[in-house]
Amino acid sequence: MKTNRLGSSELYVSEIGLGCMSLGTDEGQAVKLIHEALDRGVNFLDTADLYDEGRNEELVGKAVQGRREDVIIATKVGNRRVPGQEGWVWDPSKDYIKSAVKDSLRRLGTDYIDLYQLHGGTLDNPIEETIEAFEELKREGWIRYYGISSIRPNVIREYVAKSHIVSVMSQYSILDRRPEETVLDLLEENGVSAIARGPVARGILSDRGQAKAEKGYLDYSKQELLDVLKRLEAFGRGRDLSQLAIRYALAPAAVACTIPGASSLEQLLHNLAAGDMEALSPQDIQSIQAISRANQYEAHR
Repeated sequence: MKTNRLGSSELYVSEIGLGCMSLGTDEGQAVKLIHEALDRGVNFLDTADLYDEGRNEELVGKAVQGRREDVIIATKVGNRRVPGQEGWVWDPSKDYIKSAVKDSLRRLGTDYIDLYQLHGGTLDNPIEETIEAFEELKREGWIRYYGISSIRPNVIREYVAKSHIVSVMSQYSILDRRPEETVLDLLEENGVSAIARGPVARGILSDRGQAKAEKGYLDYSKQELLDVLKRLEAFGRGRDLSQLAIRYALAPAAVACTIPGASSLEQLLHNLAAGDMEALSPQDIQSIQAISRANQYEAHR
């Protein structure tokens, strides 16, 4: 598995990581999937305190026991549970971040987090205070590096300008090309890496695409999606669609890693096979972009 440097950090991440959100809550199955991924060269695991109310972090922690030094663990913070209330509230305050990291460390069974990410955010948040929290956690040794998970260009610009983030996780695929508008160039120019989530667009860019396209996607109608899938299939000339989609998400220079999820061994192995596929040529990329749509951000520009 090829590795890429994550921004200006000392972390070298497998170009295909594992998005752990879809692992489920069965410990045996989740640990088995993570072990299989690690055995096949994946070293980047992405989780969050939000997933399954912390259970996901616990499963990741169990899976990496005895292998911690070989794994880059990324998790997220910012969504806080309020006792007695349903759901979560958004809290990017310094006090909360510095307390929440201790809970994540306990669930993960580790004494440090490789990449700690803010799980959202807007310009109305106390950005300087949030940055201060991450910087203190870094100095204190609880985290090695920090980044943000966001699809808001205005927020991304603020953190690139004011902080030492090494990465921005953002949704990016053939069907969601919004980061191409401004974000990817901004990150490349500033030495910050992109982590591309959702490369197969909820499974639409797969052999199950026709069924998954039923509700549309972003600014695509069902019929538009079916047309794109038909044209991509013709372009692929036998190449697997989901693997082609993963390679597309890895094509920009700013992208260090993509994190397709997997809920079964078959799905995991299928995704990882994209690592054996040749990188797309500039001509391939142009052809794919002619088939799909150059979506643009409608808000948060």
